[in-house]
Amino acid sequence: MKASDKNVIRFHLQVIYGIHVKTFEKRKDRLFVSEAKIFGVPLENLPRRYIPEFGLVPCFLVDACSFLLERVGTVGLFRKPGSLPRIKILRAKLNRGEECLFTALPYDVASLIKQFCRELMEPLFPTEFHAALLKAQALPNPKDRISALQLLSCLLPARNSSCLHYLFDFLSNITQSCSENLMTSSNLATVFAPCLLPPPSKAEMSEGRLELRVLVLCTFIENPHLFGVIPKAVMDSMDFLLNFHFFKDTKRRQKKRHSFKAMPPGKAMPWTKGKSKCELPVPKLPQELTPGDRPALRRSLGLETFPNVQLFRVCLSGSETSFSPAKALLGSPPKDAFKTPQDIPKREMHHFPRITRGAAAESSPVLTGIKTLQVMHWKKRHSL
Repeated sequence: MKASDKNVIRFHLQVIYGIHVKTFEKRKDRLFVSEAKIFGVPLENLPRRYIPEFGLVPCFLVDACSFLLERVGTVGLFRKPGSLPRIKILRAKLNRGEECLFTALPYDVASLIKQFCRELMEPLFPTEFHAALLKAQALPNPKDRISALQLLSCLLPARNSSCLHYLFDFLSNITQSCSENLMTSSNLATVFAPCLLPPPSKAEMSEGRLELRVLVLCTFIENPHLFGVIPKAVMDSMDFLLNFHFFKDTKRRQKKRHSFKAMPPGKAMPWTKGKSKCELPVPKLPQELTPGDRPALRRSLGLETFPNVQLFRVCLSGSETSFSPAKALLGSPPKDAFKTPQDIPKREMHHFPRITRGAAAESSPVLTGIKTLQVMHWKKRHSL
């Protein structure tokens, strides 16, 4: 199952039933070297056989269940224990790869199946699912219980799901002959609860929690055809969400939050020879400004406010017009405020002293604000 499908199932469980399933990292196949080849090894290291209806199932489980199906009428199957000496001999032969099940007794083979499930390095139901399974079983509506448990079974790993599906289908066949073997779904669930849903701590050993674990297995035994099957309503919602344009863009990584394109570096040219391709637009000065047509304030006073450097010289020259920038914004500027340097005679330009870096520069005026002159040491001017 795809990760997107599992996300939709998690969404249904959380929104409809209020069940949050803990996410767990995908476990990689581990190389396990030991004398034991069947018991006490990881599930992925066991030899498995492909069953079309269920998938890959461990070979030992297929052979043992097939053997017991031929003796389904045995009274107290899985409830009565087998002989410990015979079980040890069977375990040793199975670990050596010998075929010895067809000559064994039904109670011994049933005990081997329980030992196989109990001695796996990880339970067939991962511990991350236990709390969600118990919460689903505690729902008040029976239909909601079955639906929530069905959705939870779809989130199991593939190898666990195949093994559990085959086992529950086998136990369901055992219950069909309960009139002979006296093993109902409740009895089988009680027997397999410590093997499939082992309590992780003593706090989970309470009577109420153990009863919920038995009811979870009882539900799966009575409805094996629903195990691992996605409901039609959820399938329809998957098709809708996966065909939705937002999920398409996210899946294909076409929609990005920030898209910056790096501009190709241009050919470096000296500034004396190079010519800029972009020309600054020359702002159009207003004909007459009234107090009601005051322009909006700007963060930087650029060419629109002071289009000519000569304006600064006129403002600071202390000429007869005594023009100030504030008056220029509120009223009409003087006629000679925007004259070019060629139009202004030299006698009007002597009021603005030239700043030099010589000995006389120690007391040269420095422009620190509009219509403000301040004498400052030359070495401190670089901070302005």
